Amino acid sequence: MKVRITKEAFDLNEALGYITLPEAGAYVFFLGKVRNESYGRRVKKLIYEAYEDMAEAEMERIRREALERFPILDMLIWHRHGELEVGEDTILIIASGRHRKEAFEACIWAIDEVKKRVPVWKREVTDEGTFWIEGDRSVPER
Repeated sequence: MKVRITKEAFDLNEALGYITLPEAGAYVFFLGKVRNESYGRRVKKLIYEAYEDMAEAEMERIRREALERFPILDMLIWHRHGELEVGEDTILIIASGRHRKEAFEACIWAIDEVKKRVPVWKREVTDEGTFWIEGDRSVPER
């Protein structure tokens, strides 16, 4: 499965198996994790909510666009949802290419597109309260 919304932890070897090709000389991984600080606040956990069917459809569109825009061989995009503790994985993108440059460029483009376009919403639970994260800013929960 090259596109997935899941509550399960990622298995990186399983993920790589979906896009391994004999002509690939480079695999670039982007693995997002819950960090313990954001906007100067101590983060306890993140809560991701997703419109799963729509999110997977949009991630597949991003994957296909990446294959058209960049000379890569394949791409995988997985995103977690639910409550995630500090240190847990949140998103995984793997781009495979004949060479590293195109795989890096595709991976960078894909994570930016996922953050802009995919209907996944994030709340940070901190010592100061719970905040919705919208783009690059946080908004206190009412």
